[in-house]
Amino acid sequence: MGDSQEFDRVYERFQLIVNGPALFNAVITALELDVLGFISRHPGAPFEELQRHTEIQPHKLRVLMLALCSTELVGRRDGGYVNSSVAEEHLVTDRPEGWRDTLIGWRRFQYPAFPHMSSALRTGTNAAALDAYPGSGNTLYERLASDPELVASYHDSIGPFTHLFAHALLDNVEIAEVRKLLDVGGGDGTTAIKLVRRYAHAEVTIFDMPSVTRHAALGIPDDLEGRVLTHAGDIFEDDFPRGFDGILFSHSMEVFSPEHNIKLLAKAFEALPPGGKIFLYNMCASDDEQSGLLSARLSLFLNVLASGEGMAYPAGDYEQWLTEVGCASVRSYTGLPYEHALVVGVKE
Repeated sequence: MGDSQEFDRVYERFQLIVNGPALFNAVITALELDVLGFISRHPGAPFEELQRHTEIQPHKLRVLMLALCSTELVGRRDGGYVNSSVAEEHLVTDRPEGWRDTLIGWRRFQYPAFPHMSSALRTGTNAAALDAYPGSGNTLYERLASDPELVASYHDSIGPFTHLFAHALLDNVEIAEVRKLLDVGGGDGTTAIKLVRRYAHAEVTIFDMPSVTRHAALGIPDDLEGRVLTHAGDIFEDDFPRGFDGILFSHSMEVFSPEHNIKLLAKAFEALPPGGKIFLYNMCASDDEQSGLLSARLSLFLNVLASGEGMAYPAGDYEQWLTEVGCASVRSYTGLPYEHALVVGVKE
């Protein structure tokens, strides 16, 4: 690629970045006003019908539609509006893996924190962004714990992404063999429920904060009683329960520093019997740490607000930590969708 082509490519990317905050919020507004839903139900709807549906001033709607069309999520056809295939598949869908709730959650819980990025990186602490949340604790998760509504809203926002991510994990031949799995930091139980529905022999216990396990317990279907269980506690301070042949860390290793992760992995290794497996399923930056839009966004969110540490580590970091805590056999499944990798360590 010539220098001019490279310049044009990066410049186009630059324009998307610097205009992104405004356009992102235009998409959220379109979701809240049911603009995309209305267009999906009435392809080719003219402006006048959209205006009657949204009940906002014509000029304001004109501005919003200009923004949506500039993103190419919406287009013009024969004087009316149509959704792109991306909007139909990811924003209008009723499927649990749709992006609607995730994007609304990003606006509520993540993006307000990013103006504090310079402070967070300079001081090495997430205190500035965390001040927006009352209560005690040095992480977003501890601050949310005192408010059940916030706990529910936060997990509702990350649930759709869990549905997207879970497929590659559940398709893995090694996780399919596990009979009793401890899901450390298992959140609202989305992964646990999907796993036991897939594999009739499986039983999963969610090990998470009391506020989270209470929320998870409310969502366990009646027909899975006894197969999806909860174990409330502090994953750092409390011993890991025993009697499991597999321990899963799904999107929890990303949250913490290498030192904290090694401590968790050592506890997991100690709790497993010989032949037991540790599964690390996380978003991973490329090995050279030069690419990964989702990984970059997550890493910034973690350091600016969520935990003040952690990142979407490359798979090689996980391999090193598993070897360090004593796993004799370590293998990675890389190149999974949405910048994911699964790293498996075996206690022999």
